[in-house]
Amino acid sequence: MGPSFSYERITVSFSFNLLTVMSRFPRSCTMLHLLRSTLVLAFITIQPDTSAETKPVYQELIEYLSTSDDVLPMVPDTHPVNTLYNAEAVVPPQCYTRTEAKANPCYVCHQDQIPERENKMNDRDLQAAYSFSDVGMTNHWKNLFEDKQSRIAAISDEEIQNYVNQDNYSELAGRLQEKGFKGYIPDLQNLQLGAGAFDDEGFAKDGSHWVAFNYKPFPSTFWPTNGATDDVMIRLAAPFRTGKDGQYSRDVYKANLAILEAAIKGVTSISSLPVDERLTGRDLDGDGQMMISHAIKAQTSWVGQAEGSFFDTHLYPAGTEFLHTVRYLGVDGNGQIGVSTRMKEVRYMWKVQPYGKSMYARKYQLEANEKEAGNLPGYTSIQQHGLDNGNGWAIQGFIEDRKGRLRFLTHEENFSCMGCHNSVGSSIDKTFSFPRKLDGAKGWGYIDLQGMADAPTKGETVGEIELYLTRAEGGSEFRNNEEMAARWFNPDGTVAKEKIAAAKDVYELITPSPARAMALNKAYRTIVEDQDYIFGKDAVLTPPSNVYDKIDNLTAPTLPADRTYDYNILLDWAAPSGSNGKPLKSTAAAATE
Repeated sequence: MGPSFSYERITVSFSFNLLTVMSRFPRSCTMLHLLRSTLVLAFITIQPDTSAETKPVYQELIEYLSTSDDVLPMVPDTHPVNTLYNAEAVVPPQCYTRTEAKANPCYVCHQDQIPERENKMNDRDLQAAYSFSDVGMTNHWKNLFEDKQSRIAAISDEEIQNYVNQDNYSELAGRLQEKGFKGYIPDLQNLQLGAGAFDDEGFAKDGSHWVAFNYKPFPSTFWPTNGATDDVMIRLAAPFRTGKDGQYSRDVYKANLAILEAAIKGVTSISSLPVDERLTGRDLDGDGQMMISHAIKAQTSWVGQAEGSFFDTHLYPAGTEFLHTVRYLGVDGNGQIGVSTRMKEVRYMWKVQPYGKSMYARKYQLEANEKEAGNLPGYTSIQQHGLDNGNGWAIQGFIEDRKGRLRFLTHEENFSCMGCHNSVGSSIDKTFSFPRKLDGAKGWGYIDLQGMADAPTKGETVGEIELYLTRAEGGSEFRNNEEMAARWFNPDGTVAKEKIAAAKDVYELITPSPARAMALNKAYRTIVEDQDYIFGKDAVLTPPSNVYDKIDNLTAPTLPADRTYDYNILLDWAAPSGSNGKPLKSTAAAATE
């Protein structure tokens, strides 16, 4: 038997414009009739139910989740808006950082449109000013302020190591099928193995057509040093992997993946996995021969059965899927950090409806109008398919239950995903990882930070990580990562450029020590036990001091113009120099592609 949810009835009040009311009555009405009718309407209310003491729906839901073993959580019998604890959950915890008019981690998210891209959020001004709604001026992410030190200390290293090395993924599909789940059921076998689930070209060994790619983690929440590892896979719809003969073609698939990568990055040519052009029916590299191609050049349409389907730069075609797992910090016997077997979350995006750029421009304009009118964000629930982000994508996911088994997200847990995947100016078609893929053929395969250069972003000459540390003045948005401070900053707070220049790769720059990794794993484990993800999922070891619990848009110190910056999510993997003028490790590889 399911839990019994109670709901406090909402008092409804009315205000009237006399002229508006009069216009709705016949001219034969007298003023007395009008006043009587107005008084009747004005006192229509739905009074609170005082017959029994009630709790907020979100609190009842947390209490239910803290005892439930259901893979599909109970859905309260009320409109999803009534279940929200935080109506501004699209504003992530990082947006409450105290910049103190000098530290700027905000620039990597908040940018104005880059020409030719679909993203017209144009929110660069949010670098320089706090612009919260009345609801948003209170920081609802209260897990940030919980001191977890005693709970962390109570978990042994052996216990947390055993926990993160357990497989909680393999059973998920079967449990969902038993319940008749209608949404996306994870279908990539052995994903708990990480790289072991894919071949040398990144293709899933199980034949599910998922393809892994190697990308640079987005600064800085997705840096392993700040609490998690992750991986991302892409799958194109069946026509993009099918030849004109109606049969599956890996060559067609590889060609379309390369065409997509070039389109998303806005380039005319890029290296590719080897493709037999004779099986695609097109001279992909423009050399006038139908041979084995290792690059695509000047391609503005798809090959195979997808030929003729909608195509534009910086946009994914209909049916594109992304699978994203967020994991603990795995620590092996040699102290190396990698993905854990256990997954914190399994996230899924599906491009249901493609739009042209003019339609996106209109949607961004309407969203700006809604915000200007003071309306809070709202997204349509598509039930077991998650949420419709209003821009063509369906977004759903799974997260650990109290025992560590994966379960479907609640409405509010899913709602918080909309901030990054719908409401920031730096993303490309609502995505982050694929635009940051290592260019071309070298970037197909499971994520591996070892040997990866700290490539600068497009338009910069300094490595992205060094530049972020300089502008954010810390190793995280909250400036609370003491290990990063000790490694990459001088005692006076400036960035230690010589140390960064001596670092071998991205792995060395942004992965934690084994001790920190285990402490962060323990900190997140306490959130899993509490099932209060709606209060925040950031694994912090102690409450950060550089975060507002409440903020005033008018009085909080803001960044001056010279502390705001342009940013391009795309990386310049072929740049001649990186951090401190040091040649990038990937330059030679890029030259051979």
